[in-house]
Formats: sequence, structure tokens, C-alpha cells
Amino acid sequence: MKIDSPEFHSLFTPSFKTLIDVFAKHKYEIRIAGGAVRDILSGKQPKDVDFATTATPDQMKEMLNSEKIRMINLKGEKHGTITARINTENFEVTTLRLDVVTDGRHAEIKFTTDWELDANRRDLTINSMFLDTNGTVYDYFKGYDDLKANRVAFVGDPDKRIKEDYLRILRYFRFFARIAQDPDKHDSETINAIRSNVGGLERITGERIWMELSKILSGNFVSQVVTKLIEVGASKYMGLPAEPNVAEFRAVCKRTEGLNPQPITLLVGLLNSEDEMMDFHARIKLSSFERDLGRFIIAYRSEEPFELKKFQAMMLKKDGKLSDTRQFIMELFKYTSKLALLQEFENWEPPKFPINGFILKEKNVPVGNPLGKVLKALKESWVDSNYEKTLDDLVKEIPDVMDRFKIVPTKPKNS
Repeated sequence: MKIDSPEFHSLFTPSFKTLIDVFAKHKYEIRIAGGAVRDILSGKQPKDVDFATTATPDQMKEMLNSEKIRMINLKGEKHGTITARINTENFEVTTLRLDVVTDGRHAEIKFTTDWELDANRRDLTINSMFLDTNGTVYDYFKGYDDLKANRVAFVGDPDKRIKEDYLRILRYFRFFARIAQDPDKHDSETINAIRSNVGGLERITGERIWMELSKILSGNFVSQVVTKLIEVGASKYMGLPAEPNVAEFRAVCKRTEGLNPQPITLLVGLLNSEDEMMDFHARIKLSSFERDLGRFIIAYRSEEPFELKKFQAMMLKKDGKLSDTRQFIMELFKYTSKLALLQEFENWEPPKFPINGFILKEKNVPVGNPLGKVLKALKESWVDSNYEKTLDDLVKEIPDVMDRFKIVPTKPKNS
């Protein structure tokens, strides 16, 4: 099959043409690989384009050096990947390979020049296709047929593919959400293989699990796909509680439709307490922003009544980055479907706090922890006054605040 689409032709930048010419000159084959082929065949502009080649990493280095083309990210070489930098574009080119030994997480590889052997080691048929620079599609496992049928299938035996890397369980569900039209139409053989191997997720690092799970939570059919993951027994291997709150999760998915919530905003619907949130974090190793956002939503999701003024004050009083606190509150409003409050809060411009550390130093407040305490106390006083206290009002409060914290003023410089 040959293609001649705008998405395909858009790849041919001057830099890409240079890369093609270099490989042709040195008589090595190079083809577009995997996800980019899938996207082009779906009529989508690929975001990332990976390439495969018959050249080994050493041969690529020799070739690129001879053409004075810079190489970056040299750590990829151990996986067979060389990144060429041409003008302002990076091109990741990986040698064809096959898996010699797999342990459910990583694979020992051997280089090959056989395109079908490389395709055979890939996870899903829709990700196993190649596309050459003339527009010819190389499809060894009927990936295009599956793509047209909105079907997600493993290359060959699902049980074997999953045992090679248990993360493929989550990749199956991620691509199912992207490709399928019916959220409940899974192949029974595939689901049985997943159910039989789901315990292997215990061997996968939390970071890799969250990379896939967060994409699932950002995709289509979130409620149905995550519910299916729970049904096949994945919960306990991903740090989720033994009895996730599926009813609340489904309700949150429904409430947040069209609001583009953070993945963790949806996930906390499955969690019943802060302890369960921290258990999930211990397994997954969330970022501090995601961890604190999850804890914030759990702490305030049952708040009644929801008053905008209270959350505005909280934002200005709370320790930490103002932008993070603002995001936390907006995500909470999404979670609880307080859409009027969300819109009003998004449009709200916080008033400027009239005092700062330089002024406090001039008023003989010692720098460091004492200054921080005084600044925080004055800010709380200003917020409680509905932002009406002026700079003069706050300056007058400094001696009382210092007395309360037993802070000894610094001596004036001219004394």
C-alpha cells in the first residue's frame, strides 16, 4: 500500500530531506516507524516521529560524523538509538532489533536487518507498521486492518507479548481508549491474557505505571477503561485500595466532562481517604504537585458550604506557590462541578499585598524565620480585613506581632 497524504508530505522538511539523502548515500535503509505511521494512516498529524534503520549504531555514528552532522543524547546508544541534530530538528533513529531475553520489564536485544523481525517484537499491531520515504507502508501483522476496524490487538500471542513487558497491559488500555469506538468491546482472548498476567504489574516501577495511567486518565472512555482495569485485578498492583470507590470515580468522570481535569483529579475519586492517597503516592512516586493536589481535593471535596470568599482567602494565606494553590482550588471546583465558582475564580485577580520583606527589614524585623512569621501574620490580618487594611495599618501592627512571637528587633544601623 502507498500513501500520498498531506500528513505524510508535511514531514519532509529540509532537515528531514538531508537525513534521507545521507542514509541513501551510505546505502542504509531508513523508515518511519510505529506510532507516527499509525497517526498518518489515521489522518492525524504525528506529534513525535521515530525512525528505524538497517544501520547499526556504530555505522550511524561513522556515517553522521563523516557528514559532519551533530549527535546528541548519546545515552540512547545502548538501546540502539542515535539522535541526529540537523539545523534545529532532532531525529531519533533506532537500529532494527529483536529481543533475545526478556524478564517482564527489560529486554536484552540483538541488532538485525530484518524489518519483520523488528515488527514482531513490538507490542500492538497498530504500532508495528513502517513507512518508507516513498510512501510505501510495510504492514506485517495486519495493523492497518485493525486500525480501520478500530481494533486493538497484540502482535501474535497476547500472553507472550504481555510476559515480555507487563507494562503492555496498560498500553493496551491506553490505545484501546484512543482507537476503539465501543468502550466495552474488548477481545475476550486479550482480556483473559491480561487477567492471567496482571500480577506482573507489581514488577513495574511506579513511574512507568503512572506515565501510562495518567495518559489513560487523559484519554477517551476514562470511566469505562479504568473500571475495566479494576475488574481485571490491576488495582492492588498500582497502589490503589482493595476496594476503590468506583461509584465516586464514575461520578467525577461525568461531572468533569469537557473541563480538562488533571489526571490525579480524576484518580482521587477512587480513593476514600488521605491515607489511601499517600499509599498510592508511595507506590507511584507522584510529583509533589500531584501529591499535594490529591491531598487537597480529598481534604476539601466534602466541604459545605462552598464559598468563593473562603477559597480566595485560603489562596492568599496558604504557604507555598500561589500558582499551585490557585490550580488546586480550580481542580477542586472541577471535581465538585462548582462551575459558577470555577468561572468566577478563574476571572478573579488577587489584590496586591501592600507590604513586603524589604519594608519589614526597614522596621527592624530580623531576617530569616522571624521575618517570615511576621509577614505571614500580617498577610492573614490583611486577608481577614477583606483586603482593606493599608500599608500604614499593617506597619502599625508590626510591634504587636513581634511581641506575640517574642521576636527581638534588630538594632537600627545608626544607633
